[in-house]
Amino acid sequence: MKTLVIGAGNMGSAFVQQLHAAGHAVSVTARNADKAAALAAQYPGVDAVAAPGAAANAEVVILATGYADAVDALKSLGDLSGKVVVDITNPLTPDYMGLTLGHSTSAAEEIAKALPGAQIVKAFNTLFAQVLAGGADLGNGQTASVFVASDSASAKARVTELAQSMGFATVDAGSLKNARYLEPLAGFNIYLGYGAGLGTSIAPTWVHKA
Repeated sequence: MKTLVIGAGNMGSAFVQQLHAAGHAVSVTARNADKAAALAAQYPGVDAVAAPGAAANAEVVILATGYADAVDALKSLGDLSGKVVVDITNPLTPDYMGLTLGHSTSAAEEIAKALPGAQIVKAFNTLFAQVLAGGADLGNGQTASVFVASDSASAKARVTELAQSMGFATVDAGSLKNARYLEPLAGFNIYLGYGAGLGTSIAPTWVHKA
């Protein structure tokens, strides 16, 4: 699958690593071009590209920036009409211990409003970068879950396929409106990791009783 990762920080780097390992065609763009180039150089066949027009041939665009930078980063790519865009952001307060919006909207819904032509999918926002980089196997027979929410059935299917190709279990999280639940879930995971001292090798997952 042809993928474009926006961002070369911890999450962007983890995505490039895992997408490349899963055999996908990967391009990466970032505000810091040198950082994107350095990341791409670690993986044969991965390209660092300038933002304008970078999404033209991409089947899936992965937004790996902070929420505050999300809309500007996406708009810098140019026309995203019909493009599948994976929003992994969480609208966190500066201390990471709270959310700046919720209940009546979500980061994903606000991004969708700003880019009405794109097919926004909420996914991967409940994973720490360390878990993503380390792979889906959590040990003890557990596989990390990726919750996938979107108003587009075809976009949801595409992102589900992408997540499964990297070894993750997937949970159909319904419509994009349910990002209002997924973002607080991520916030709670962040609290457990940092506030409660459990570390960043944790992830919420869904299990089915046999």
